[in-house]
Amino acid sequence: MAKSKLPVKNTDIRGPNRKLTRRQEKFVKELVSNDGLITLREAAIRAGYPAASAHTRAFELTSPNHCPHVVSEITRYRDSLDEQYKVGYKRHVRDLQKIRDLALENGAYSAAVQAEYRRGQAQGDIYVSKSEIRTGSIDQMSREDVERELEKIRSSFEPIIDITPDEVEKQDSESGVEESGSGAVASNKRRPKKQRAKN
Repeated sequence: MAKSKLPVKNTDIRGPNRKLTRRQEKFVKELVSNDGLITLREAAIRAGYPAASAHTRAFELTSPNHCPHVVSEITRYRDSLDEQYKVGYKRHVRDLQKIRDLALENGAYSAAVQAEYRRGQAQGDIYVSKSEIRTGSIDQMSREDVERELEKIRSSFEPIIDITPDEVEKQDSESGVEESGSGAVASNKRRPKKQRAKN
């Protein structure tokens, strides 16, 4: 008996391996490339879906129950971008070298120095950042400890020279002795023009 040839069902019609349409492909690229910068609705509109139904289409396209093939493509594309642009030691140092070289070409020496400094930090043994973290406060110190620390601070400064005069003389302008702050310029302003011209 001859067997009838029944068409073979394509298992990829409804599953996660189904082929994406052009709009779905564009939606995936817009969504993943602008991750965090645009909404799902905006991604659907940019992909060519009508604005009136873009919100619904975006929901359907990101739902594993409605469009598992689109959801799996979003995951795959996101993983490929993460792999392409991941930060690794070699890539990081190479990019900093490119930045340094471009900065030198453009005369931006400060940026070039910063890029080179960061390259050295990435190396780990060229520029070592040292910092001291102290815990506690002055409230936890005894009086003797506080006084000892203050004395250390005082002794670290150079000696202060006292330039304060011992006596301050108040001078009387009637007796012909000028007060402090009144000099030739100040007294010259008080005289009439004819007297100033004689001097």
